[in-house]
Amino acid sequence: MTVDITPDRLRSLFRPRNVALVGASNKSAFSLGAFGNLVNFGFGDRTYLVNARGEEVHGRPTYTSCAGVVDAIGGPVDLAHMMVPQAVTLDALTEAAAAGVRNAVIMSSGYAETGPEGRAAEEELVRRCHELDIAVLGPNMLGFANFVDGLAVIPGSVPVRPAGPIALLSQSGASSAAMTEFATLSGTGLSYLVTLGNEAMITAGHVIDFLVEDETTKAIALFLETIRDPETFRAAALRAAEAGKAIVVLKVGRSELAARAASAHTGALVGDDRVIDAILHDLGVIRVDTIEDMIITAGAAARLGPLERPGIAVVSFSGGACDILADRAEVRGVPLPAFTEETTAAISEQFSSFGTVQNPLDVTGAAMIRTELFTHAIEQASQDPNIGAVAVVSALPGVNDRAPWRGIAQAKAIGEGAARASCPVVWVNQVQVPPSEAVSEVMDEIGMGWVLPGLDQAMVAFGGLGRWSERLRTLREARPAAPADLTLPAADRRTGQWSEEAARGLLADAGIPVVPADLVTSADAAVAAAEALEGPVVLKVVSPQILHKSDIGGVRLGVSGADAVRAAYDAVVAAAESVPDAKVEGVLVSPMRQPATELLVGVVRDPSWGPILAIALGGILVEVLDDSVLVPLPATPERIEQALGRLRGAAVLDGVRGRTAADRTALAGVIARIGDLASALGDDLVSLEVNPLRVDGDQIEALDAVVEWRNA
Repeated sequence: MTVDITPDRLRSLFRPRNVALVGASNKSAFSLGAFGNLVNFGFGDRTYLVNARGEEVHGRPTYTSCAGVVDAIGGPVDLAHMMVPQAVTLDALTEAAAAGVRNAVIMSSGYAETGPEGRAAEEELVRRCHELDIAVLGPNMLGFANFVDGLAVIPGSVPVRPAGPIALLSQSGASSAAMTEFATLSGTGLSYLVTLGNEAMITAGHVIDFLVEDETTKAIALFLETIRDPETFRAAALRAAEAGKAIVVLKVGRSELAARAASAHTGALVGDDRVIDAILHDLGVIRVDTIEDMIITAGAAARLGPLERPGIAVVSFSGGACDILADRAEVRGVPLPAFTEETTAAISEQFSSFGTVQNPLDVTGAAMIRTELFTHAIEQASQDPNIGAVAVVSALPGVNDRAPWRGIAQAKAIGEGAARASCPVVWVNQVQVPPSEAVSEVMDEIGMGWVLPGLDQAMVAFGGLGRWSERLRTLREARPAAPADLTLPAADRRTGQWSEEAARGLLADAGIPVVPADLVTSADAAVAAAEALEGPVVLKVVSPQILHKSDIGGVRLGVSGADAVRAAYDAVVAAAESVPDAKVEGVLVSPMRQPATELLVGVVRDPSWGPILAIALGGILVEVLDDSVLVPLPATPERIEQALGRLRGAAVLDGVRGRTAADRTALAGVIARIGDLASALGDDLVSLEVNPLRVDGDQIEALDAVVEWRNA
């Protein structure tokens, strides 16, 4: 038997009618905390304590087994919260399953996070749970809180609050407490808090799948150390995108030290961070770097949903705030588009005598007296065709302000502008402070509801929302299939490393432009080939054992004249013969091209995520420049053209120092063709690399290529 982890199955786990605390004890702080939370949430009359000795615990009678609970209540137990040591967990699960329990939360550690013995214990745990038909959350975690139905099966301090629109998932139980506290302080309500632990059975992807169907949850905040089940995560993320529910991820492991720490904590590899970054971007997942940014961005996504346009208009009472937001917007990649002539004229009708009409817009001190300036500016800015949301910065009640608050007139004018606006309007506080009761009262009175805390945090949120919204539009398109006209090598030819000549043939057969070249095996043939090309030539030795030919002197550039060609031929062959066990197939003679923009285009197969396309500036200097983007395959030419724009040196493609600007559409088409070829070659392919890919306007050619197959 195999447990099928579906949203329906998880619904019975996360929304149980009753809970058994197995291993309840007066000596356990975990037991006391979990029981106290259930009581505080009003779930105490549906909570049953299981203690092997049957002694009174937390002032309540106990049962010696789950079977005893079932007999007493005359019905099933929906969830068993296991607080017993690892050594007796399997026995406790077996007893619970015999009593009809089908869901369990396992707190105990001592599994995969501890090393080989722990991994073996976790594998046995999973095998036994499948046999018993028990779905397990954990092990090595704290539990969860369901704010929608009002229960907390978790020992840590959890505030009893109304459900909000954000679900918080965390692979770190201890950190989840700080995340929950910040959500509370920032006024961001939670629908669920789920600690994931080792994810032996139920993974983050499974929980996301459940939350996509949850009506209360509008966005998902996720703290990750690793992605254990890539395919489930990918499918769930795409379902969330289809439903318009943003996933905001704080994924650790960018640094080598953080990756080691995360691996030690979870017992699982964190994966190549650049690949993870590309995967998250491809799936429309918003990635952030801090707990604060994760909670705030998720809160903004839940309330605003996808933006129709990424552009943000800023309307502020503070010129200084305008300056700060302009700087932070540039750093965070948030477009603050100039207003159109029509918008500028409309705002100027009431504003021109007080200041300059621009984005960001400083309404100046005149708005203290003429509060309608705020209303007018917000309404008109929201109608600009380049604007997807309006950020308003103004004063809020401070800790020393007394009622009645002097700024209420300006606040009401802002609220009126928001009510008239054609796009979402968000009040942004200049600093990241918890909203006071007075602030909440003002927001309720003017009908805006919430405040986005902090200028930089606002730009992080708007930047993430803009990129997510743009990606949603392309994600909803059908994912591309490999073209049917590709010519692929027979399976028996897919072995080892191929020489450049064989790799050139593979590219050419697939319709990828390759620089002309003749393979010769004598100096006389090299001279004849060079004379036919009528100009300076390049000579390169060809050997499957020599992939980096220039490193061993196996390349000669700009060679002219018969004598020079002969000497170059002899030199590259001699260089190759100095390499032990190298089998020389001959020498390629090709025309010498003029300097142009050079790229590396390569595909490698990630063990978790499949083929990943890398695009980098620099050709043979790629390692020096370190400017690259990764794109999961398959990918459309449009997707690749967008990726080209993310290169730090993307301006090079537009022509510098007299060079011809690259035809980005044509270039993206060639790169997409390389990606299609790599995808179609399947699991046999280890890597395919074109380096350099020469780009001169719309003239695009592969100058060299390397192919490696899985089979030796």
